[in-house]
Amino acid sequence: MSHPHTLASPEDGLRASLSRMPEDARLRADVPPGEPGWVRCDDLLGEPARLVRWRERLTGWLTETYPEAPAIPERTPASWILSWYLHVPALAGAMLLHHERRVPSLAPSALAFRIGADRPHPDSVAVLGDGFHCLPTDPGSAHQRAVVVPDERALATVLRGRFVAHASRFIDVYGPLTRLGRRQLWAAATDALDNALWSAGRLGGTPEAEGAGVADAALVLEARFPPLTSASKLTLTSGADGRREWTRNREGCCYNYLLPAESECGGCPRVR
Repeated sequence: MSHPHTLASPEDGLRASLSRMPEDARLRADVPPGEPGWVRCDDLLGEPARLVRWRERLTGWLTETYPEAPAIPERTPASWILSWYLHVPALAGAMLLHHERRVPSLAPSALAFRIGADRPHPDSVAVLGDGFHCLPTDPGSAHQRAVVVPDERALATVLRGRFVAHASRFIDVYGPLTRLGRRQLWAAATDALDNALWSAGRLGGTPEAEGAGVADAALVLEARFPPLTSASKLTLTSGADGRREWTRNREGCCYNYLLPAESECGGCPRVR
């Protein structure tokens, strides 16, 4: 599938790419001055107590949402924060790969996100760097911050490596703050990347766009690349109405089923 650029110029840098993202992606090129709720990833990882406070805030939100629960099981907010955080670098990388065939820096210093005022999840993401890897055919390949790679497989390798590097740093910081094992931590990272690539396609709103996202997931996760725990898990199945639809078995559990009146998610490893 081709990924046409609407601008063709050596000045077509990462900011221009971000301006072309679907609105639903909630990706931007800066942190709005004075807007509350924004955190920089490197600040969060440099001060683990902030991750603990974020998890405590989520526990409070879950306590209000499920007043019938005698207590919120520790594993549930621990797992949600794990998935929510890893979604940030996964989304930034997946959206720019899918829509622009570009890979930005995914380093903690190059990413920020806004924690929602009500439900305390990342509701917007900022990609703060302006360098990117791209293909030789990219109209912005002459940009001073562009690094050209030979083909899509090389681009996928850059994305996977950058995501794994960020996930590694996060897991090293967050792991000791939880009782989740390393396999669970890396399962969540694998889920975040596979899901983000799929979601980037689904945002296109057509079966063809979704299929292109699935193809991107197969490109980036064509095999198991440790410490990630699996290749892409996207498969075609027959839905209840007999139509074929894409589905995905999760690698990790979010422990949603521990909350009152909730059950395991579709594709949960507990019920397979």
